[in-house]
Amino acid sequence: MTIAALRTPDERFADIPDFDVPVHYADDLPGYEGLRAAWVDTGPVDAETTFLCLHGEPSWSFLYRKMIPHFTTKGGRVVCPDFFGFGRSDKPTELETYTFDFHRNHILALVERLDLQNITLVVQDWGGLIGLTLPVDEAFEPRLSRLIIMNTALGLGTGAGDGFNAWKEYALTVPVFDAGQIIARGTPEMGEEEIAAYNAPYPDDRYQAGARTFPALVPVEPDMDGVQVSKQAAAYWSSEWTGPSFMAIGGSDPVLGPPVMKMMHGLIRGCPEPLLIEEAGHFVQEWGDIVAPAALKAFDDL
Repeated sequence: MTIAALRTPDERFADIPDFDVPVHYADDLPGYEGLRAAWVDTGPVDAETTFLCLHGEPSWSFLYRKMIPHFTTKGGRVVCPDFFGFGRSDKPTELETYTFDFHRNHILALVERLDLQNITLVVQDWGGLIGLTLPVDEAFEPRLSRLIIMNTALGLGTGAGDGFNAWKEYALTVPVFDAGQIIARGTPEMGEEEIAAYNAPYPDDRYQAGARTFPALVPVEPDMDGVQVSKQAAAYWSSEWTGPSFMAIGGSDPVLGPPVMKMMHGLIRGCPEPLLIEEAGHFVQEWGDIVAPAALKAFDDL
């Protein structure tokens, strides 16, 4: 079945600041034939450690620009996919195309294609909602060695607060969905070039079906897609996980801030005391020059 999609023109990404990294493409991932997937892949292909960095809503791999150099300086390989509908990946135009499994299976297919090993999973926002469920897949779990987790959660079908519900409605209905300004609200020191970079994937509203529908896919009701695998993931992280973890919390996030992350901290077996950055908002990667070195040091100290 052909999926109707748009492709952001390459020139939209010509002036992205501080993000001169190799970008790779594939249009033949199993189940996604004809859709072009994009991902950053930098550092040695045969590196001992691969950092798999998953972005959320409404960002893209540009979100990791401050963390990537710290990982590669330590000799790591860094792979940052753009979910379909985001970044340089193709953007299906129909809201119905986007489902929890549509996004999850894309990441699993890419990991399989690249045969990533000894993965440090780096997640935030939707990157965690999806990424934290990956070890439930028996082909992924042996590839996983470490976890870096920032403001995120698992979708266990238990409802969401008024703040999230308002955000979901806003994303679906606001006449102009300005991704750059949305991210800048919680990151006041961001400059105009960075705001423009977050808007680069979206020449106009036709490209924004993924960004607008992502919040509505969060598994907050018991019968929603993703709830069962998220429950399996919760059991995995609480009882089966034995690897090193590092948690960083943006203290100024009103939706996925300290209360939610305290719950996640209790869920992840053996997770040490989190790094709390009081002034950081939801997009904790914007404080990546603090988070990445702290995570690497914590792992080195083990």
